Amino acid sequence: MAKSLYDTLEISENATEAEIKKAYRKLARQYHPDVNKEKGAEDKFKEINSAYEILSDKKKKAQYDAHGDNMFGGQNFHDFSRSHGGGSGDLDEILRSMFSGGGGFGGFGGSSFGGGGFGGHQQPNLDIETSVTIPFSVSILGGSHSVAVNGERFDIKIPAGVNSGEKMRVKGKGHAQGGRAGDLFLKINVASNPEYIRDGDDLVKKFDVPLYAALFGDKITIQTLEKEIKLKIPQNTKNNQRFRVKEMGAMNRKTKERGNLYLEANIVLPKIEDLDEKLAELMQEKLPKE
Repeated sequence: MAKSLYDTLEISENATEAEIKKAYRKLARQYHPDVNKEKGAEDKFKEINSAYEILSDKKKKAQYDAHGDNMFGGQNFHDFSRSHGGGSGDLDEILRSMFSGGGGFGGFGGSSFGGGGFGGHQQPNLDIETSVTIPFSVSILGGSHSVAVNGERFDIKIPAGVNSGEKMRVKGKGHAQGGRAGDLFLKINVASNPEYIRDGDDLVKKFDVPLYAALFGDKITIQTLEKEIKLKIPQNTKNNQRFRVKEMGAMNRKTKERGNLYLEANIVLPKIEDLDEKLAELMQEKLPKE
């Protein structure tokens, strides 16, 4: 049994509710009259809306799944919609009548396929989905970030601790039509930072340690994402040795607790030619070889 409504939304007959909605939103954006000025785009947009109106309603979908394109006199939905108003109000009235049992159509005469009516014309989807790349520091600390969407530039508030791949909703910043405005859905991409590695809610940063500090101990000034700190380096610090700074990592947006910052020592050895000659000779003589 042919079921061309699914072809209209470019999905399989086994598509889930979520898959039906996702396909509709994708196609509605593609053929929206404000975006697509090609000939026939508006009719295609209305056709997509009508198909979604049926398949997104459990009762209407059940009727269509049971009878398929026989409800359209054996025509596929594309041809049926073109021959009955190209997705205009005339088509809406015909579909409403069919799915409410008001007079029937095609091979089904006046039999009723269920109640409830067609529910009115499907409003166009005015939402916008796009992506935005934010600086690493903003993803950790939060803050404002400027975006340009739909010909408008504005600031959005980024919450502290956001991860790449998360989505944010900005109300009222989608397409506008007939006094209505959709929402903006932003997929967040976080720019990399050469100084930091994020490990869950923790951050890892390498910092240089002079040989003197590694051997004899010292205090080193380190610039972190949010402030300058002084770190006490003990004697005999090893290369890659880690020091934990509590609660200076990323915010966990569920627990509202911050991770830790791990500072990893990179011991910097001086060039032998830069050392005092006598010191170099003494080191060559006294330093253990094993």
